[in-house]
Amino acid sequence: MEKFADIKVIAFDADDTLWDCQSYFDDVEREYCRLLAPYAPADTVSASLFATEEANMPLLGYGCKAFVLSLIENAVRLSGGRVDGTVVGELLRLGKRLLELPATPLPGVEATLAALYEQGRYRLAVFTKGELLDQQNKLRRSRLEKYFQHVEIVSDKTERAFLNLCRRMRVAPGSVLMVGNSLKSDVAPALAAGARAVHIPFHVTWKLEQVEDFEHTHMVRIERFADLLAYV
Repeated sequence: MEKFADIKVIAFDADDTLWDCQSYFDDVEREYCRLLAPYAPADTVSASLFATEEANMPLLGYGCKAFVLSLIENAVRLSGGRVDGTVVGELLRLGKRLLELPATPLPGVEATLAALYEQGRYRLAVFTKGELLDQQNKLRRSRLEKYFQHVEIVSDKTERAFLNLCRRMRVAPGSVLMVGNSLKSDVAPALAAGARAVHIPFHVTWKLEQVEDFEHTHMVRIERFADLLAYV
């Protein structure tokens, strides 16, 4: 595919695109299964947790705090109310650990953002979902915020949310390039809105983000973040 033409804004997802996030959640889930081993085997704990998260999504949305509430709710259910305060306290500690994950930029991220910023041809934006304070803190810890002219954190990334981003940045969707790891949350809504997209798969994907792979004339898939420079 040739370079994307007429791009004015490049919008980036944050978690698992700019820095690792899901791996830390997976580590917590493994520890969670160990803590609940007296009540159920690991596969049962994981399946029940996912069902709890999915059911809570309309009320709690995405992010660490929603995840911790689901951990506690699921622990109470699986244990028949027998889980003690020590375990609940450990779950809270695990949740706070997620709120402090380092947000170290993934390989090639900072050099690529710096190159795009120095070119001055595009406005760079972060367009991500989750809890406002948590995402703001991760962006600050990553030390990448200096490259972005616009940061937008939403409860969910939908076609409407993407169109709202375009309106706020005063740009037509066709002039926006969305870059992210999730086909469901990053690529599909952008394409539906009429934008272009770059998919950078991450080595782990949360169950709720897993969808069937697809191709699109306005999307490219790259293996390394730095490969983005070949398309803009």
